[in-house]
Amino acid sequence: MCGICGIVQLDGAPVDLVDLARMTLTLGHRGPDGVGCFVAGDWTGPEPPGLIQGRAAAGWSVGLGHTRLAIIDLETGDQPMVDPASGTAIVYNGETYNYRDLAADLARRGSAFQTTSDTEVVLRLYEEYGPRGVEFMRGMFALAVWDPAAGRLFLARDRMGQKPLWYAHDESRFLFASEAKAILACAGVTTDIDPVALGRYLTYGYVPGPGSIFEGLRKLPPAHRLVLSPKGLAAERYWRLSYAPGPIRREAEAAEALETELREAVRLRLVSDVPLGAFLSGGIDSSAVVALMAEESPGRVETFSIGFDEQPFNETPFARAVAERYRTRHTELFVRPDALEILPRLAWHYGEPFGDSSAVPTYYLSRLTRAHVTVALNGDGGDEACGGYIRYAGMLLGRRLGRLPAWLNRLTAGLLAAASSPLGAAARARLAYGRRLLDSVANSREEVRRYLDYVGFFDGGALTRLLTPEAGRLVLAEDPLDYFRRAWSNSRAEDLLHRVLDLDVNTYLPEDLLVKVDIASMAVGLEARSPFLDHRVAELMASLPARFKVRGLTGKVLLKRLMRDRLPRRILNRPKKGFGVPVGEWFRGRLGGHLEDMLLSRRALDRGWFEAAALRGLIEEHRRGQRNHTERLWALLFLEHWARLYLDGPPPLEPPA
Repeated sequence: MCGICGIVQLDGAPVDLVDLARMTLTLGHRGPDGVGCFVAGDWTGPEPPGLIQGRAAAGWSVGLGHTRLAIIDLETGDQPMVDPASGTAIVYNGETYNYRDLAADLARRGSAFQTTSDTEVVLRLYEEYGPRGVEFMRGMFALAVWDPAAGRLFLARDRMGQKPLWYAHDESRFLFASEAKAILACAGVTTDIDPVALGRYLTYGYVPGPGSIFEGLRKLPPAHRLVLSPKGLAAERYWRLSYAPGPIRREAEAAEALETELREAVRLRLVSDVPLGAFLSGGIDSSAVVALMAEESPGRVETFSIGFDEQPFNETPFARAVAERYRTRHTELFVRPDALEILPRLAWHYGEPFGDSSAVPTYYLSRLTRAHVTVALNGDGGDEACGGYIRYAGMLLGRRLGRLPAWLNRLTAGLLAAASSPLGAAARARLAYGRRLLDSVANSREEVRRYLDYVGFFDGGALTRLLTPEAGRLVLAEDPLDYFRRAWSNSRAEDLLHRVLDLDVNTYLPEDLLVKVDIASMAVGLEARSPFLDHRVAELMASLPARFKVRGLTGKVLLKRLMRDRLPRRILNRPKKGFGVPVGEWFRGRLGGHLEDMLLSRRALDRGWFEAAALRGLIEEHRRGQRNHTERLWALLFLEHWARLYLDGPPPLEPPA
């Protein structure tokens, strides 16, 4: 796992090695084990140690930078890697889990290998097949290949979007990097924001690609490849998950097929030349991965969990039950997250506004795990593949409720609200979810809008009240819901459940969940591997009937069948629970003062984005318990921390101390 970056001077000017050095410096956390630099054509600035010089073409000057987290082939896998015969150079971030099989096939075709790294396999794959080579790769990756013979730069990103790739392009140069902050480190790159992107952030809690919060920066979407040539930029999608019905219609056969594919995905992700373990939350996804790891590993599996004093957020008893079942070498740590200390650091690492508060426990878990191992498997993608979120059942139920009169749904929602006040926290949460469902059904017949009610932060009305009139004209120049509508209409899935799964796979999964894990883990130099995101596992699950995923209010039907003899019953039967921290309580207590100091400061209000009265209203309603604004307030607080780092001056090259 690594950080990659590069500069292509399209106007014949020399590559500025000072810019390239600044880019690589900002990516040092992603690759603490080594730094490499390649240049083709003219360059200026001090020559770094170990500079590799290559062949230029097309009148361009090219510089590539790399920071390495050494996982496979610790001795000879350094990058940038250059083929001395062709001059082709690569910088690569990720893992190609089937690299050994690919190497054997390429060797039969005449390729000769000088290393045992997957990087060289990817380089040879490009030389053999060109841009089509990424279609043979099974893994997570973002890569760039400089091909002087063809006079082009080739970039690509993995199918599911586990590894990020940013770029900026104008008439004089092309810049790319694993993280936005590396591009911003170059001279002449501005941090002007896109106001429409701000509206999307406030709607979804993340900034959807291919755009970004910065006007001049873009993200290469998952499953896309891009070619920069003298003709310009050409991007294309090379893979899309299909929900067309497959041949398997019997549940027993489906369970057998899932075990085969998931076991193989786990086995491939156990290949490592450094210590390896697993995140263990106590949910079914990470528990299933640990169970299969224990069956496939010759020694004891190392597992890691974090706990919290606040019991509704503490999952260590469930994780401990799985650890005891499989006799793992289990490490757990109880933490009291210090949001005042961690928020500026997280804002720097994420580089964009990021409203998912589960980034906090993910960062702490990654830091704990990195103290023991360098690679950790996890259960990410299990919900999207197997139908785990309760909102999936809610959408199916909502279609039925939508046939009832709207007044009846509103009346029922009001009765649930009245009934919830004397109940305990867990019961109130379930009734609140029911109210949300009924309100959504009563207020909209558009199913994609109903889905946004489950996952969104500020809806159109709330945004209008929050924004100043001037900001509103810019921010709401495009309806933020159009992002969801495009993804919804582009889906080829025929039934409602698969349409919703497809929506998540193309929006929430790559733009929120995978960003969260990539940034939080790479912030501490930890590689996170996700068997459920193996594209063959995803393709199998997408081809299976909806009833194998969600049945009534029960999700993950097939996965639970597969794991019923492997996991404790309490794990299989427990409700879906997110990986969270008690942010809402913090805002009523120890974080309340900080929240007001940040959001209502003159510095924040002078940005001209938000109405002070609307901000005070949100804070007061939450503090008094009138409404739960946890997600909204966290998103606003993160936004202000981010703005102070990225908008109020040159972004720092290193995280705040």
